[in-house]
Amino acid sequence: MFTINVFAATQDEINHLLNFVASTDCKYERNGTMHNGKEAVGHINKKYAYYNDDIKSTEDFIEYSATKSKMSGKYYKIHCNNKVSIKSQDWLLIELMTYRKAHN
Repeated sequence: MFTINVFAATQDEINHLLNFVASTDCKYERNGTMHNGKEAVGHINKKYAYYNDDIKSTEDFIEYSATKSKMSGKYYKIHCNNKVSIKSQDWLLIELMTYRKAHN
């Protein structure tokens, strides 16, 4: 993981989301190409490092690192078995709310 300028609670949330993505059975679509969770985390971590100085909250992390391609402008999508695809941003925000409810 990276050492960045966020509070400990925010870093715990970000670490949880990274583990959530890495361990998912869902497919992560980026610019029309499907990736497994581990591949998705590799890409998210690269963007996380790049946008390090801009990230002040877990929501910032999601926005900058896991929402859409800066090159194409296309949103990343999550494809889970027997479910309608969802934007990765929405998927991660739902998981963040679930995590916060369990830890407050």
